Amino acid sequence: MAAAGSPTPATRETPWPVGLMSEKIAAWIDRLGQVWIEGEITQWQLRGGHVYGKLKDLGQDATVSFTVWRSVAQRLTSDFAQGDRVVALVKPNFWVKGGTLTVQVFELSHVGLGELLERLERLRRQLQQEGLFDPSRKRPLPFLPGLIGLVTGRDSDAEKDVIRNATLRWPGVRFKLHYAAVQGDRAAGEVAAGIEALDRDPEVEVIVVARGGGDFQNLLPFSDERVVRAAASATTPLVSAIGHEADRPLLDEVADLRASTPTDAAKRIVPDVSEELAGIDQARARMSGRLGQLLAHETDRIAQLRGRPALAMPERIVDERAEELVRWVARGTELAERAVLERTAALAESRARLAALSPRATLERGYAIAQLRAADGSPGAVLRDPADAPAGTAIRLSLAGGRLAVTSAAAAEG
Repeated sequence: MAAAGSPTPATRETPWPVGLMSEKIAAWIDRLGQVWIEGEITQWQLRGGHVYGKLKDLGQDATVSFTVWRSVAQRLTSDFAQGDRVVALVKPNFWVKGGTLTVQVFELSHVGLGELLERLERLRRQLQQEGLFDPSRKRPLPFLPGLIGLVTGRDSDAEKDVIRNATLRWPGVRFKLHYAAVQGDRAAGEVAAGIEALDRDPEVEVIVVARGGGDFQNLLPFSDERVVRAAASATTPLVSAIGHEADRPLLDEVADLRASTPTDAAKRIVPDVSEELAGIDQARARMSGRLGQLLAHETDRIAQLRGRPALAMPERIVDERAEELVRWVARGTELAERAVLERTAALAESRARLAALSPRATLERGYAIAQLRAADGSPGAVLRDPADAPAGTAIRLSLAGGRLAVTSAAAAEG
């Protein structure tokens, strides 16, 4: 007998309604709760901020539809696409009305290679936000480093390529080698230690980290945070020569220079001696040509100067100036004599006028100047009226020939 509240067992005579069966299926599935599942995304469609897709089993032919609501999709830290292998925290839901099974996704992340890529992408964004990839941090390489530090695998092709090609370009180049594992668990720590050791050496002027390519997983040590931060902290310019174009490790982003291969690194860190010698020869030829042109120009100028009359017959200038000097001397003498004669005549004329105006000339014509005579014999006032000299007055007469002392007599009448 069935328990109270339980539906009657389904029989041919008492079948369940479809809705009842669907509700039971939904109840059983709902009791499963949230579970982690793994699979491959075979469909990924974004509509209205929600994601609708399908997840396929990795080993057998089994597929389930899933839904990622907008609130969950906005929290996803990486991009997903068809073909990605993922793990998801889901809750199965059975839609009674449509009779379909879907799962609601609460968490989603890559696994395997996808997980590695997701982790690397997070590290890349973090380092980029810290400014470690900023072009302004990159330092120029020295033109000709005296000592090159090389971090590479022991007896590796990368070591031989760098040393051989650098030596061919500049035979006197010197290297300081630091051997490290370039793949595997020890690689990241040993490469970071090699960078730090060479950076501490004051003679090392540039550091090269070299590896001869490889697949993505072999190159993972060169994206390790320890290696990247060691390269970013180095004060010595650093060249990354990992040799893989498809998958660039993070070391390429932080290095001061990225070389496509170890051979390319050798070409970038030292100049080509033959090219430099050719450049010197060209510079020397240009200097010689320019100097030759300058000398030829100056020689022509000197020849032109020497061809001028002043330099061809310098005595001509002396003769011309001598004749001119003689003319000026004669002219000066003539002008001086004329000036003397003119001044002599003027002086004579002035003397004549002065003599004509002189009192002496009047005295020579028979006139005399009468002056009262003081008691001490000195001349006094000039007499102009006889009344000024009564009888007995001492008078001094000035004549043309000299002076006379006289005494006045009584004035005559009438």
